[in-house]
Amino acid sequence: MNLKNTRIFNLIVTALAALSLLITWNLFQRVSPATAQQPTSLTVSAAISLSQALQELKTVYQQGNPKVIITYNFGASGAIAQQIQQGAPVDVFFSASTKPMDILQQSNLLINDTRRNLLTNRLVLITPNNGVFLSDFKQLTDARIQKIAIGEPKSVPVGQYAQEMLTTIGLWQQIQPKLVLGNNVRQVLTFVESSNADAGIVYTTDAKASPKVAVRATAAENWHSPIVYPLAVIRNSRNPAAAKEFVEFLAGDRAKIVFQKYGFGIAR
Repeated sequence: MNLKNTRIFNLIVTALAALSLLITWNLFQRVSPATAQQPTSLTVSAAISLSQALQELKTVYQQGNPKVIITYNFGASGAIAQQIQQGAPVDVFFSASTKPMDILQQSNLLINDTRRNLLTNRLVLITPNNGVFLSDFKQLTDARIQKIAIGEPKSVPVGQYAQEMLTTIGLWQQIQPKLVLGNNVRQVLTFVESSNADAGIVYTTDAKASPKVAVRATAAENWHSPIVYPLAVIRNSRNPAAAKEFVEFLAGDRAKIVFQKYGFGIAR
């Protein structure tokens, strides 16, 4: 092969190599997105009374953020706080009471500038639709009321508020033999829905969600501690930036409309 042909051959080889490299790079770009485009997973642990609203908001959020995968863990706020203290992998905590959040903050388990009080709620007395008609909490002493469902006061915020309220109006000691304790507010609601309890004390949002119960009375707000729902990003979050963005979304105007639809008030 003469010098001229050798040069032409080398040019062809170089061009083919460049073309191959370009094709390989394009294929890599298609099958291997940049790290910033990789799906981000968030675990959000929240009070079970928030479940319906948060499920709807998850759909809304993921429409604009399809790369963020949100997994919810619903339960009693006190129990969730204990899980976080024990190292459960949680990115965002949304509590039905300030006490569990205070405990985590005192243990330095929150990213402090992310904590905010977001929602409020009310405490109501419910009975099955076809149950005993009541018009006042003090009628819980009525002989026709055999079982009263409330949350476990030690770990369930709605139970703590119920105990405070019943103590304030002088009924706590009187109704002790009638109490049926639930592990969370939805279990309390289920006890009443199924007539396994003659009456129950739940949040107004839970009562609103069930066609099987009737609201008979609403507790005065000064009968118990303020019902406030705080949320925050957990310090050990695997994706703190994405967690902060989701918290901002939950505190935004679009989310507030959804929360209000389910009966929550907005904290001032």
